[in-house]
Amino acid sequence: MTKHDDITALILAAGYSSRMGRFKPLLPLGPITVLERTVQLFRDAGIDDVRVVVGYRAQDLVPLMRRLGVRWSVNEHFQEGMLSSIKAGLHTLEASKKAFFLLPVDIPLVRPGTVIDLLHACGKHDADVLYPCFRGKRGHPPLIDAALHSGILSWSSEGGLRSFLEQHQNRAVNVEVADEHILLDMDTPAQYEDMCRRLKHDEILSSDKCQ
Repeated sequence: MTKHDDITALILAAGYSSRMGRFKPLLPLGPITVLERTVQLFRDAGIDDVRVVVGYRAQDLVPLMRRLGVRWSVNEHFQEGMLSSIKAGLHTLEASKKAFFLLPVDIPLVRPGTVIDLLHACGKHDADVLYPCFRGKRGHPPLIDAALHSGILSWSSEGGLRSFLEQHQNRAVNVEVADEHILLDMDTPAQYEDMCRRLKHDEILSSDKCQ
């Protein structure tokens, strides 16, 4: 598998999980946790440089992150929203990085093949942002060129990262993928239970295909 040492994956895991009522990064999803699954999907796609931004209950995640061998940064201002976590992660990136993925930890069922599709598209398009799309609808994780790094760090307008990226629509490309999981997050217990069912069904199908 091709390795992409000049690309980083940033996993955002700093929030309260207030709507879920349980701490999302450590919830089981199959035999591993939600955080482990998000880390693994990038590594399975050839992205070894996976970094996690933590905040709420950061110390509870340290043993797992050490075992996974990922770098992490602590967002001391996670109460201010996701943009603050994105900035905390971007502050750790070296100048040698040419692009980065962004994935909230509560979107854990993205297929590694989707990340690979975005990496292939990166070599074909002169774009600042590549969005995975399922049936024309954008999802996660976007692949963002390092050219936008400083602009994101200085952005403070309402609307967070979304409003910043809207200023760069002329430099964005949609990449159609066969992966509806790019649109599915788990904010509530019902959504989490749905993901568990989807994962079990998907693993059964994968097993059948191998027989």
